[in-house]
Formats: sequence, structure tokens, C-alpha cells
Amino acid sequence: MADPDVLVIGAGAAGIAAARAVRAAGRSVLVVEARARVGGRVVTDGRLGVPFDLGAAWLHNAEQNPLVPLAAGLGVRLVDSDAARRERSWVGGRLATAAEEAAYGAAWDGFAAAVRARVAAGGPDISVAEAVPRGGDWDATVAAWQGDIIAAAPLERLSLRDFAATALDGRNMLPEPGFGVLLAALAEGLPIRRGAAVRRVRWGGAWAEAEGDFGIIRARAVVVTLPTDLLAAEVVRFDPPLPVEVLQAAHDLPLGQVVKVGFRGVAGLGLPDFSALDRQVAPGEALVAMSARPFGRDLLACHVGGDAAAALEEAGDAAAEDFMRAEVALRFGAQAARDLRAGPVVTDWKRDPWARGVYSTARVGRAAARGVLAAPLAGGRLCLAGEACHARLAGTVGGAWESGEVAVGNVLAALQ
Repeated sequence: MADPDVLVIGAGAAGIAAARAVRAAGRSVLVVEARARVGGRVVTDGRLGVPFDLGAAWLHNAEQNPLVPLAAGLGVRLVDSDAARRERSWVGGRLATAAEEAAYGAAWDGFAAAVRARVAAGGPDISVAEAVPRGGDWDATVAAWQGDIIAAAPLERLSLRDFAATALDGRNMLPEPGFGVLLAALAEGLPIRRGAAVRRVRWGGAWAEAEGDFGIIRARAVVVTLPTDLLAAEVVRFDPPLPVEVLQAAHDLPLGQVVKVGFRGVAGLGLPDFSALDRQVAPGEALVAMSARPFGRDLLACHVGGDAAAALEEAGDAAAEDFMRAEVALRFGAQAARDLRAGPVVTDWKRDPWARGVYSTARVGRAAARGVLAAPLAGGRLCLAGEACHARLAGTVGGAWESGEVAVGNVLAALQ
């Protein structure tokens, strides 16, 4: 290809969306991707013989998610996860009673009400942990869900303003073939150069240049979709350097951590399709969320987040497997844990050099960082995109997708 109008760095959701938008506008585009595959932090693994999403799995806020109509256009079946889900909670080694389940639901409502009230009261930004109830039987469990599981980081490190602004409130849809399969289908036909890691971006002149082992690529404008931890670590060198406030914004939006372990051999658990399983935890105790038999498949996905996930990934795959089997034994008995097949799939997003985590959270007092990161540079000829740039749908694939489209809107305006 001759020098493209727009170079897109990264073939995750934001990069794919950006490339499609450039093409739709009749401009030339090239995507360079460091990995040998597309999708970024969205990838469907087939090693278990069934689809297992290692990263993002749900299309959140389905009513406004741009990927929902795109999936329909490809004939991809989506299931309303909220309607299909069959929930069970444990207290110790037994199922929760009806009264305990009611108390659990009330704790969720109390958490949400406390967040709304504190945000409405105004004042300086605080951590989410400072705003929500504690001390109740289920408060630590709800806090673990809202922090470690959903946000991938503990509530003590999360900006209340950003948490409230990015809270999800719509339906959650599961794509039957896997989210990674859907995203890869949306990338088909795009000019994507895989295995092409960019080391330097020069953007001070009329043309930009990206440099790597592939040589030098020139373009009139660049869209960069790197995760915030890679931007903060300056894995790609910018010449001239990114503005101080932009680099600070990347530092202020660190990636959280998640470890998923996928098992086969779940028939002995006696669970219905689309089961969702958790248990009451004490303050500081790691919560393991489990999803079983999606679409009737022989699959148990065990999910832990935050600092516990980071520690497990540091300890290695065997430690993560043992940890999850112990959780299964606690809920279903030792034999059920032994019956799970050997060789589960364990995720490693923290160790992935092109991710270093899962999705972004805002540090306390730094909720405005998303807008700083998303602001076009060089009159729109250099734009950053990705889930961290979306002020409403941060942490989601839909947010990443929309940010790629917004970035291209700024780029196209600049190219006029």
C-alpha cells in the first residue's frame, strides 16, 4: 500500500472501529498490530473444545451498544445474559437461604443508593470505599463484586466520580460464538499488518511516521489505541513527546487485573445452563465469581479480580488452578473439584506485554483524565482511542469501539 491517509496503531476494538470508519469515509487506512492476531483484549480461545472468552465476554449496555446491530448484521446470535442467568449464592459451604438472598439484594440496593447520594451531595472526589456501606453481612461481598470483579480493582483505589459516571445500567448480551469471534469477523477485509510492533511515532511535521522492525510507514494522520499502561510506560516513543498532561492522564487511568480459569468436566456440578455462582466473603477476602454452562456448553469459568488476580498471575498458572479448584470444593465438595478435567485454560493479561492488564480505572481525584486522553492533538492529526478514552462506557468494548469512531471524526476534520 502507498502511504495511507490514516495509520491506526492497534487492532483491538478501537482500532477496528477506526479503520472501518476511515474506509467508510472513502479514505485510505492501514492498521499495524503487534500481535499475530486481531482483537486486543477481546479473544475467544478454543483450546477447551468450546468457546472461552479470555477477555471481554459481554456486550454491555446493549440498548446503546454499537456492536449489537453490527452483530445482528453478521447473523451472530446474542443472548440476553441477564434474562438467561440462574444465580446461586453460598454462605460458607451451603446455599444461602431465602432470607439471606433477600438481605444480599438489599445490600446491592444500599450500595447503589449510597453512591448516588454521595455524588449528589457534591464536594471533592473521594474513593468509592469511603462512600458505601460496610459492616453488614453482605457489604463486603457487594464491595468485592463492584470493585475487584466488575472494576478489576479495589474500591479504595477508585474515583467515586468516575465510578458513578461509568456505571453500567443496560442489558448485557452474550454472543454465542464468543466475543473474540465477533470482533475478528468485524475486522475481516481490513488492511491489517500483524506482527508489526511500533517503536516510535514522529508527529511533528505535515506527515507522521511510525517506525518499527517493519521499517517506516508514513501517513497524514495517526490513531493510537494503546492501553493506558503501555502509554504510561512509554513503550512507544513519541517525537515530539506527548504533552505532559496526556502522559499524566495515562498514569491516572491504570489498568485493573483479572484472572479467569476455564474448566471442562462440569456435569457433576448439576447446574442449569447460564448459571452464575458466588458466595459471601469477609472484608479483604477474595471473591470468585463463576459462570457455568453458557449455551449448554461443558464449561466452568472462574473469575477473580483486583489484587488477588495480580497475585495469582504472579504465582503462576498452577497456583491459579489450585485456587479455583479449592473454591469449587468449598461450594460443591472435594470430589466435584477433582472431577474437573486437568489442563484448564488460565488467562495472563498482566503478563501480556501488549496489554499489562484488562481495563482502566480512574485514580481518586482524576476522573477528568478520560477527557484529557481523548482530546485530539496536532489539530486532530494525532488522536488516542480505546476504552479509557470513553467518559461513559469506559472499561467496555462498546466504549472502545465508539472512541475509535470519535477519533476518526477528529482525524477526518483535520484532513479536510
